[in-house]
Order: sequence, then C-alpha cells, then structure tokens
Amino acid sequence: MRKIIMPEWISVGVLSERTGVSVSALHFYERKGLIKSQRNASNHRQYPKHVIRIVSLIQVAQRTGFSLDDILLELEGLPNRTRVTLEDWEALGSRWQRELDKKIIQLTELKEMMADCIGCGCLSLERCRLLNPYDELGEKGTGPRLMTE
Repeated sequence: MRKIIMPEWISVGVLSERTGVSVSALHFYERKGLIKSQRNASNHRQYPKHVIRIVSLIQVAQRTGFSLDDILLELEGLPNRTRVTLEDWEALGSRWQRELDKKIIQLTELKEMMADCIGCGCLSLERCRLLNPYDELGEKGTGPRLMTE
C-alpha cells in the first residue's frame, strides 16, 4: 500500500475538501484570526497542513456550543500555536468539559423554570423567574438604584 505524502503547504480548496468546511468559512476563520495562511507566487492562499487539525478542533468546539471568540481565546493560549498536540487537546478538552458541565446546570435550571412558568402563565415582572431572574435590585424598591450621588 502506497503512503500518500502531503505537501507542507495546501491550498484553500484542499483544506476545504479535507475538513468539509466551505472555502468562504475558511476565509472567515482567517479574518477572525483563527487560522493563518500565506500567499504563494501566484498570490493564492496556502495553509500549512497542520491547519487541518486546527479547523477540525474549531468544528468540534462549535458543535459543542463554543463561540468563535471563545475558540480564538483558547487557540491564543496554546503554547505552540502552530500545532495542536495531544497535550493541548487534553487540556482544552478538560476546560471545555467543565464549561459544558456549567452550561448543562444552567440549562437544567432554565428547563425547571420553564416547567414552573408553563403551569403559572403569569409572566409577571414582579415574580416571574424567567422574565426577571435574580432581581436583587428589585428587592430594594422601585426606581433607579444604581445612580451615585
């Protein structure tokens, strides 16, 4: 069986084909600073082949609910921005799992509030936990509360 050797630099079309991400999305990722390319002699974008792994990481993160801004922060925090190592992935995975656990708790609480709200139907600003959650300022009375003298 012949081993296919990939060149060090790949075109945006090859990157799109290998990752399943559209060319326009790859250009968008580049404008956002998530991936980087350089231009060849013909002025075409070329990406280092390790960008395939970075784009795959972006896809996984997006599917689990992280924004591109969140992903960029994580990528900028990697010790070696040019490659995502197994250690990098394990560290990212641990942080993302903790964030997902927090989101699951928040969504569970929201689901329980929804169940209460469906039974109530009041939509009252004074007591509705969905419309006015954790209304700490409301407990201090009506009117502006954050104005300084």
